[in-house]
Amino acid sequence: MSGEPILSVRDLVVEFRTEHGTVRAVDRVSFDVFPNETVGLVGESGCGKTVTGLAILGLIPNPPGRIASGSIRLAGRELVGLPEGELRKLRGREMAMIFQEPMTALNPVFTIGSQMIDILRRYKGLSRGQARAAAIELLAKVGIPAPAQRIDEYPHQLSGGMRQRVVIAMALSCDPKLIVADEPTTALDVTTQAQVLEQIVRLQQEFRMAMILVTHDLGVVAETCQRALVMYCGRVAEKADIAPLFAHPRHPYTAGLLQSLPRVGQQAHQDLPVIPGMVPDLLDLPAGCRFAERCARRDARCDRELPELDGEADSPSRVACFHPL
Repeated sequence: MSGEPILSVRDLVVEFRTEHGTVRAVDRVSFDVFPNETVGLVGESGCGKTVTGLAILGLIPNPPGRIASGSIRLAGRELVGLPEGELRKLRGREMAMIFQEPMTALNPVFTIGSQMIDILRRYKGLSRGQARAAAIELLAKVGIPAPAQRIDEYPHQLSGGMRQRVVIAMALSCDPKLIVADEPTTALDVTTQAQVLEQIVRLQQEFRMAMILVTHDLGVVAETCQRALVMYCGRVAEKADIAPLFAHPRHPYTAGLLQSLPRVGQQAHQDLPVIPGMVPDLLDLPAGCRFAERCARRDARCDRELPELDGEADSPSRVACFHPL
């Protein structure tokens, strides 16, 4: 990508203290996101993708978690180490998050309107009347029917799809430079998922925002992202542009994920390929490659050494594997 990235993450390490020891949930993760670009963070549950998104917005609960080291720069400004008051000013105005479950993001005892109007008045300095008009316009933009009526309803009065659209409208309300969308369609039915995803992509392009899409769904990544990072056990296994990633995956883990996707024309009785074995315990990680025990290309070096991403930092395709495909 040309120009300056809106977000630069370098060697990010996030740790959590537990009664059994310290867990490193994110281990030296680096990537950039450019204006008007969508980057996918992909992997199984527990791979560190959601924690990465929360770290960017300064939402890691401390204790037990903390950013142990690394750098997160938004439009050139370092976010690691900023006081909570400064981060709070940036959240909403400069960066925002779309959460997986909208009921955790919406206050059940306040109307949709009161929550949106509060944000618009606080961050944009609008009068109550101006904020209400802007909120109704935003609800219409995200596809809420009869927005002038819905604005006075409570979250429980809306369907799951409409609640998620409200969360999207709230995230967009202050024109942030960066949106982190954490599994934004997981809690929705398939038809509503497609509608909400289409809405997110259209609005992201209209508002020219950068977006990080956190998901385990490779189909969603293929439809919405320009680049993706495949994460495994807190580390980046592979990063690449979408077309080459899907056509020629280089990491055995990426290949395994892609092979497990159902294909058009596949017989209903045919079993999907699965990646053998289990994800290792983050409290008891192997000395070498974290994917080695599940990998058909494993050799003695894989058990001994932890592979790093190959190539230059700005290379469009990089893989952390001694025996890439």
